[in-house]
Amino acid sequence: MTAIPFALGARHKGFNRAEVVDQNFIEFVQLWQGHVRHAPRDGEAVLPGSVLDARGFRELLESQLISRHLDLMARVLRVQNKVFYTIGSSGHEGNAMVARLTRHTDPAFLHYRSGAFMAERFRKIPGMDPVMDSALSFAASKDDPASGGRHKVWGSKPLWVLPQTSTIASHLPKALGTAIAIEQAQRIGHTLPIPDDSITICSFGDASSNHATAQTAFNAAAWTAYQKLPAPVLFVCEDNGIGISVKTPSGWIANNYQHRANLDYFFADGLDLADGYAQVQRAVEHCRGTRRPTFLHLKTTRVMGHAGTDFEIEWRSIEELFAVECSDPLLRSATIALASGLYSKDELLNLYEATRKRCFAAAEDADARHRLTSLDEVMAPLAPYTPAAVKAEAERADYAEKRLAVFGGEAKLPENLPPRHLAIQIGQALHDLLAKYPQALLFGEDVAQKGGVYTVTKGLNKTFKGSRVFNTLLDETMILGLAQGYANMGMLPLPEIQYLAYFHNACDQIRGEAASLQFFSNGQYRNPMVMRVASLGYQKGFGGHFHNDNSVTALRDIPGLVVGCPSRGDDAAMMLRTLMALAKVDGRVCAFLEPIALYMTKDLYEPGDGQWQFDYPAPDRGMTLGEGRIYNETADDLVVFTFGNGVPMALRAARAIEAELKWKVRVVDLRWLAPLNDAFIAAQAKSAKRILVLDEGRKSAGVGEGVITAIVEAGCGATPLRRVVGADTFTPLAGAALLVLPGEADVVAAARDLR
Repeated sequence: MTAIPFALGARHKGFNRAEVVDQNFIEFVQLWQGHVRHAPRDGEAVLPGSVLDARGFRELLESQLISRHLDLMARVLRVQNKVFYTIGSSGHEGNAMVARLTRHTDPAFLHYRSGAFMAERFRKIPGMDPVMDSALSFAASKDDPASGGRHKVWGSKPLWVLPQTSTIASHLPKALGTAIAIEQAQRIGHTLPIPDDSITICSFGDASSNHATAQTAFNAAAWTAYQKLPAPVLFVCEDNGIGISVKTPSGWIANNYQHRANLDYFFADGLDLADGYAQVQRAVEHCRGTRRPTFLHLKTTRVMGHAGTDFEIEWRSIEELFAVECSDPLLRSATIALASGLYSKDELLNLYEATRKRCFAAAEDADARHRLTSLDEVMAPLAPYTPAAVKAEAERADYAEKRLAVFGGEAKLPENLPPRHLAIQIGQALHDLLAKYPQALLFGEDVAQKGGVYTVTKGLNKTFKGSRVFNTLLDETMILGLAQGYANMGMLPLPEIQYLAYFHNACDQIRGEAASLQFFSNGQYRNPMVMRVASLGYQKGFGGHFHNDNSVTALRDIPGLVVGCPSRGDDAAMMLRTLMALAKVDGRVCAFLEPIALYMTKDLYEPGDGQWQFDYPAPDRGMTLGEGRIYNETADDLVVFTFGNGVPMALRAARAIEAELKWKVRVVDLRWLAPLNDAFIAAQAKSAKRILVLDEGRKSAGVGEGVITAIVEAGCGATPLRRVVGADTFTPLAGAALLVLPGEADVVAAARDLR
């Protein structure tokens, strides 16, 4: 490469590195002295030996320049509060090659340094403007077509770029899940929204490749390929050699990935369009043709620091910064442009300045547009709910013939059988739902032949076969990544998390990814799913913290997530129907907490009384979101609010309270834990003389706190009230568990305190 004349004053420690990079390009072009070839025509190689033609190079160069000037614009206008994002793509402009060599129908999950990728992909659909759309996003404008002003994201519904925020590897599992879903859809006869031979693209940095979430995706990809199952994902590691200020050891990415079995490694020079293009092309064609997980190691650099707030001169030597700025890929692109004869110096500089002017003009336009100004506007796409449509879908029962085939005839339909307990009725409901929704898939650890640890899913694998009910590897992060992938492809996933404690290992896949997608895409993308979780305490003969986890807080804190928790089988069936309807109609992410201790419970008061077994509700019966169940509705001496295991416990305690204190006791089963139905809680509280809140969760941050808040805010704070709750501790093994969980005696004792 021709020597770069360093910008005047650039060695001064206080010099703005963005200005240096900008001036370097201009001076490099002005002083370039190389040999000029005869300009190639469209269709001819831009340089001898390159597979990149002249037209392709011109368009890639334009995309690189758009990306660069968006970065420069952001640095200038951030200090004027006209843009709100300065994590740039400078040095990563080679990712435009990946965009050019893939299709706009290949779902893309992108690294935040993907400005050139986006600019190039915009070419795939005529009439779209990468500059204006990006400027609107930088400005947090309400008119931003990606997020509606909620975040600076690279995203586009028409271009199949699913919005990511500041992705540190958390997007890799769902990218792999989407790749697997492309193939799975064809096995179950589901019509894809994209071509059958699509691949998914997932880009990330070299530092992010070390994250546990990245490693789980690479492992799952290899695990899938090892079994000769297709997984057409193109992992693009954009290796700039540094993560914020921590350097990646030289050669680490190549050493770590080029010899991994069942993860096919390719290298490409992302700093050189002429050389790198063929290398990227080989990786893309390999992934699409073989349908195998492919790792593209794309060499990049990082100029202008991590973000606008990163003053590299404070922690990097000026000599090191100089060397990095010399590796700027735009300088190599300028050399190709000039040496090929495609551009004269003046033409190239005119294009550079015209692109600058275009980006600044778009930014000024975006700054004048509307921004989000009300809470309602901000929250509009977070938790869509159309009650009438959800009710109609939950109660839709137009699949009678399928039900007869699934259950084996009229006499064997569950509503024609004797009352049954919770585990059986959940299993029956799942048979119903898989018959109703041919696009539904149920998967998780041990759910297929074994039927789950508690045999709740027994028989589903035999009835619906392995393409719809199947085991996964033991990795909750990947289970939830798969769920998002299936949802992206229009299916209705029913992932199972074996125990609530195991969910905490993978919480970010729901908190940071699935539940945020509708919000950050302004409702354009969604992750409909119903996550089933064996949950809560009181499990006898087995347990400890990981099998008696009563921490619901991590779920209730996730914006937009629906959380339901039944205490009896008929409720469970109707709630599952409503949750599936919420997922299908409104795209909601839902969690269904199944109380382990109640799975096999048949009796309520006395052994053999059978009073905790119920008739299976006919398939045309659903349940309104937030609707509770009331026992002894007219009683007002004491009202007990509870859920899950607390319901039969409260009913048994109510008998003792009525016998001892002569009070009539009403028990209120909340059933829905997020969102809590504050109006329902208030209505029950207002007619109560005394109130107990029974929450088996921990004292701090439990469901009970939300219930009490609803009661107090409704003006019932003067009503005598007590909370019966678990201790702030992990659950121990065996009988010691009952020392930290509330029991019937605790409920009776609390009632005495209210006399």
